[in-house]
Amino acid sequence: MTWDPLQREILEALGHTVYRATAPAPAALPDDALLHALLRAAGRDADAADAAALCRQWMPTARLRDPAAKRALWPTLRALRASTPSR
Repeated sequence: MTWDPLQREILEALGHTVYRATAPAPAALPDDALLHALLRAAGRDADAADAAALCRQWMPTARLRDPAAKRALWPTLRALRASTPSR
């Protein structure tokens, strides 16, 4: 639970210890070889900060198994790869 500043101040005034929680871990990617291959084509690793968001914005993997759908996705992948900072 996250406390707002006023609630923290009141709890501390009452003598309670207010602990800060760490940020939740990013959502794990599904173990789908096609998604991992698309991330590599986009110049991203599976643990990249935007990997989960990219996978969510792409069409479902069942549709990506269609060659025409994959060809339509290539311009997006190329643009992502071009925007990836050099390693």
